[in-house]
Amino acid sequence: MNAFKIYIPALILLIFLQLGCATTEVKTTKVTPVILETNEIPESQLLDIGIQVFDPGLDKLQELDDDAIYFPEIRVAEASYFPYLLMETLQTSAAWGAVRVVPLEHDSVDVLVTGEILKSDGELLTLNITVTDATGKHWYTKEYQHKASKYSYNERMQLPKEPFQNVYNKITNDLYLFQKTLQPSQLSKIRQISELKFAKSFSPNMFSGHLSQDKSGNYTVNRLPADGDPMMVRIRQIRERDYLFVDTLQEYYGRYVKGMRSPYQTWRRESYQEVIAMRTMQRKATNQKLIGAASIIAGIFAAGNSSGAARAAGTVAVAAGSYVIKDGFDRDAESQIHIEALQELGDSLEANLETHVIELEDRTITLSGTVDNQYEQWREILKDIYKINVGK
Repeated sequence: MNAFKIYIPALILLIFLQLGCATTEVKTTKVTPVILETNEIPESQLLDIGIQVFDPGLDKLQELDDDAIYFPEIRVAEASYFPYLLMETLQTSAAWGAVRVVPLEHDSVDVLVTGEILKSDGELLTLNITVTDATGKHWYTKEYQHKASKYSYNERMQLPKEPFQNVYNKITNDLYLFQKTLQPSQLSKIRQISELKFAKSFSPNMFSGHLSQDKSGNYTVNRLPADGDPMMVRIRQIRERDYLFVDTLQEYYGRYVKGMRSPYQTWRRESYQEVIAMRTMQRKATNQKLIGAASIIAGIFAAGNSSGAARAAGTVAVAAGSYVIKDGFDRDAESQIHIEALQELGDSLEANLETHVIELEDRTITLSGTVDNQYEQWREILKDIYKINVGK
């Protein structure tokens, strides 16, 4: 009996502690403002940014626990959606040159931003962002996370349409602050190496001697082309054409995001509600199991008492505890219904890239397939144009 008297209060305390561990909802709508560049940046130091389509993180989805909520179809759609929103945010800072969403093969940019989606369920967004520059210098890798406010999906509040704008603002500010740690000579060097890397990709024999790369992947300039170098003039003309094509892809991404925004916002609103409901149900199920377990343990101790009345009470407690535990498992099953309801919401988001027909001086070309496929075809065409221009 002494053990019974000591154990039960401790068990009850544990239960109340568990009952108090409820999932909190964010109620603030405060957003970190974007830092704006107020000074004019010289052209030689104005860095262009390329944001690659994010890794949707599908390989890691298999490693997630059973309670994790994810939809491969939506992750793939988000992999293009998030970079475009980041691009729009970076453009508002007035601290950069051209900011573009770029295909995977387009890596000859001043600053390259890559990302991986770690979590996205309407309530929580977690991105892992890596930033490098053309010299091979790793700026930083950082995880960004934001929990949507409970008011984010309330249409009557008339809040900004993007619940996770805080994430893009923080990435933009971190990029700006890191850029400010670089000397003007470093900024100019990044631009030079970016141009020479592009030139080398079209004419390795001509431009490989201009750059060196160490074992860590960092580039240094051995020598610069002479002013007015005719080969460099042709390379710059080719690069302008490359930019023009990538700019047409921005139109595609823009149409894609515009078309996706309404159904995606609806999905996120529904997903947010389902996530909260599911976690509430799971929490209730856990609490029910704890209460049931306490009843069973109390009943077992009471059943061992010599008093007949106590034994009878103990038997009732064990039976009641078993019922409560069963009810807890029933709630687990109910939370699974919420998960299935979420999965039904994720079937309609996909993007189709239209065929590109481009008129050149001597021919008409047609590009088809995915963004990366079309860009790969375009680069091969540019290489052909370059060879014709230099007579090779």
